[in-house]
Amino acid sequence: MIRRFAPYYKPHIKLFLLDITCAFLIAVCNLVYPFITKEIINIYVPQRELNMILIWGGVLLAIYIIKALLNYVLTYWGHMVGVKIQADMRRDLFQKLQRLPFTFFDKNRTGHITSRVINDLMDISEVAHHGPEDIFLSLITMIGSFIVLATINWKLSLIVFAVIPFIIIFTAKTRVNQRKAFRLMRIKTGEINAEVESSIEGIRVAKAYVQEEHELEKFQASSIRFQEARAQAYKEMGIFHSGMQFFADILYLIVLVAGGYFFYKGYIDDGEFAAYIIYIMMLINPIRTLVNTYEQIQNGMSGFVRFLEVMDMKEEPQPSKEQEKTLDGFHDCISFEDVSFTYQHEETEKDYVLSHLSFDIEKGKVIALVGPSGGGKTTICHLIPRFYEIDDGKITIDGIDIRDITTQNLRKRIGIVAQDVFLFPGSILENIAYGNEKASKEEIMDAAKKANIHEFIMALDKGYDTEVGERGVMLSGGQKQRISIARAFLKNPDILILDEATSALDNMTEMQIQNALYQLQKGRTTIVVAHRLSTVKNADEIIVLTENGIVEKGTHEELIAKNGIYAELYQYQFKE
Repeated sequence: MIRRFAPYYKPHIKLFLLDITCAFLIAVCNLVYPFITKEIINIYVPQRELNMILIWGGVLLAIYIIKALLNYVLTYWGHMVGVKIQADMRRDLFQKLQRLPFTFFDKNRTGHITSRVINDLMDISEVAHHGPEDIFLSLITMIGSFIVLATINWKLSLIVFAVIPFIIIFTAKTRVNQRKAFRLMRIKTGEINAEVESSIEGIRVAKAYVQEEHELEKFQASSIRFQEARAQAYKEMGIFHSGMQFFADILYLIVLVAGGYFFYKGYIDDGEFAAYIIYIMMLINPIRTLVNTYEQIQNGMSGFVRFLEVMDMKEEPQPSKEQEKTLDGFHDCISFEDVSFTYQHEETEKDYVLSHLSFDIEKGKVIALVGPSGGGKTTICHLIPRFYEIDDGKITIDGIDIRDITTQNLRKRIGIVAQDVFLFPGSILENIAYGNEKASKEEIMDAAKKANIHEFIMALDKGYDTEVGERGVMLSGGQKQRISIARAFLKNPDILILDEATSALDNMTEMQIQNALYQLQKGRTTIVVAHRLSTVKNADEIIVLTENGIVEKGTHEELIAKNGIYAELYQYQFKE
């Protein structure tokens, strides 16, 4: 684990060395203080040399001033090391999240992911700063104290340090339980974060259905589990902390009793006894520091383990440099060749959503996918841009297996307008520009005009600078959909996927949106998933999908004439 953690120090090695140097100098200052005390008590006080007492007092004052400056540097720049390392890790983690397959986000709630990005990395930041610094400072102080104590009276030092092996054994035995407890606490922190996020996102539904009490009960259940995990972690920490404090007190007791005996026997003098007590207190303080540092390390390492879990996950598969092929436009057709797919990749018995599916989509054609739920219509839309990887068969574009194309190259050619439109917090301009970040404002406005949303935007007080709110709550469903269409216009893709783009809209809004979609489809190869069959009557080919695969294909007129499943669905909707 240290091998994986250490490289994050490399870009900030100068600051880290400054931090460690300051810690070393502070330790040296601490070690000098008892020595001066011993000299004053043994020599200058008995001889009543006031001038020397004042001189050494001035030396101590200078040491304290230097120590204060060193502590400032240690606190400020030391924390900056942690902040910079945290920023680097957050960048790496966020970058990793962008490259993970959709299956990861299917299995992990947003709150859990957020907890890894924020809470875990915050604790790692503290370890990055305090861990090396406190351990180094404590070890220097302990080693220095031991050496000085041994020079004062090595026999007394052996008695004192006989306790050290017991401290090491105790630490080793309690470490395992602490690690497990703190890891569980991390998991439960993610769960309660997820519960809070879910409740806030669904607050309108909860209020509409008067389910506030139900949401409170769910939150309380998560809160209790979190409380229990935290209690167990603090129990283990309490055992460790109290045990270490007990050993520190035993050290002090041994010095008082054994040191008192040695002083009584004349083996040490007044100054040496006073210095010995001060050095022992300096020895105890590092032990206490190590106790607190150990708690931080447990928190930080638990977070780092969760960080590594994500960093070690398999990313979206990409072709090797030798295998990689470039999709330069779209010239021929999209082909599904004996494609099978299941979402249940970890199950022994796979329940295939698509089984041995084969069909072609020619360039410039509008292909509609219709049929009952569960037939795999949306799944097909997800497979073309490689949101998920197929189990068997292959999907080709212009004869090139899409697995031989990088996901970036592939997805640049594909535009998607879905039923559930996601708008990012920010302005309308920023959300449309998501289709092409290099586009000018004139190009953005032109895309908005094509999507029939420009006039609405211009009627707003802030126009294109109007904030859309969280997930676009300040806009209606139709307005969000048209912004999504404008975004697709701006991207100007070769292949267009319309996944139930109008199914959640009222009839009037649907007509307006449909006109914009017809404009968007011109000159593009389009795959349309539709529930309302009236919207796909003009498609070049309609494919009827059920759980048994493709059961019908043809134009609207051909399928009506067959009087099969499509005709039945169409007549049913017409009756409605």
